[in-house]
Amino acid sequence: MKTLELPNTDLTAPNVILGLMRIPDMDDEQIRTLVRTAIDEGVTMFDHADVYGGDHLCERRFGEAMRFSPEEREQVILQSKVGIRDGYFDFSREHILESVDVSLAALRTDHLDVLLLHRPDALVEPEEVAAAFDELETSGKVRSFGLSNHTPYQTELLQRTVRQPLAVNQVQLSITHANLIAFGVANNMAGLDQSIDRDRGILDHSRLNRITLQAWSPFQGGFFTGTFIGDRERYADLNDVLDELAAKYDVTPTGIATAWITRHPAHMQVVLGTTKPERVREAAAGSDLPLTREEWYRLFTAAGHTVP
Repeated sequence: MKTLELPNTDLTAPNVILGLMRIPDMDDEQIRTLVRTAIDEGVTMFDHADVYGGDHLCERRFGEAMRFSPEEREQVILQSKVGIRDGYFDFSREHILESVDVSLAALRTDHLDVLLLHRPDALVEPEEVAAAFDELETSGKVRSFGLSNHTPYQTELLQRTVRQPLAVNQVQLSITHANLIAFGVANNMAGLDQSIDRDRGILDHSRLNRITLQAWSPFQGGFFTGTFIGDRERYADLNDVLDELAAKYDVTPTGIATAWITRHPAHMQVVLGTTKPERVREAAAGSDLPLTREEWYRLFTAAGHTVP
């Protein structure tokens, strides 16, 4: 498993993370098997959110099932998110502090290694976020901070006031849902939809400011439209290339799809959403695959993106 130093933190993390949003209906032993498989593969960072499962349910199920000893807890990285409520977003100081306390109790831990603001709050007051982050850092409840689904200017607005580095931005990215990469390749191509920057330069901004991008839904064809792996009706060309490279590197297509993201020099992390231990193993196998530049672009164009 390839690891990376998360800039502006003291964390060394794997470049593949396990997200736990789909575990509410799993029993304790199933959760333990999933998590222990991940740890055995070097996937030692786990992604949560207060909203997953509704009202911290996934965090509680994880905490109940795992019950880490102090020694075990220090071997893993726990990340959670805050800000999504029932029909609205809330980055108020009061809500951030209250939600983190519930997350800590649910996860049965005394600290989060990383806390992310989940989706941009249109009514955000950066001073309230800053006050909450200061209290959480001073109390030792949160060690590092970041964002999810934020644009560069939203990030800059917060960072002007928030004292702690915003070290992470979690965004949707897969071979097929790759506008944040694809638009730059086709920049200045009039009439080509791909050249439209819908993400306000998230990729380059993150690299310039040493913010680690975490790719969620790394195998989704679009916005929760189903996986592209094995879908030959919509992605025949892509699956041909995935299968060819999987045979070459002795991994599954899931490993190749993971490697397409981890191969990028921005040093991104891949956030898995699976509940299947075997899928964790398959993705972990792509953590450090040496895809060539030609192979990376073959996957890119097979997914429907243009190289002018």
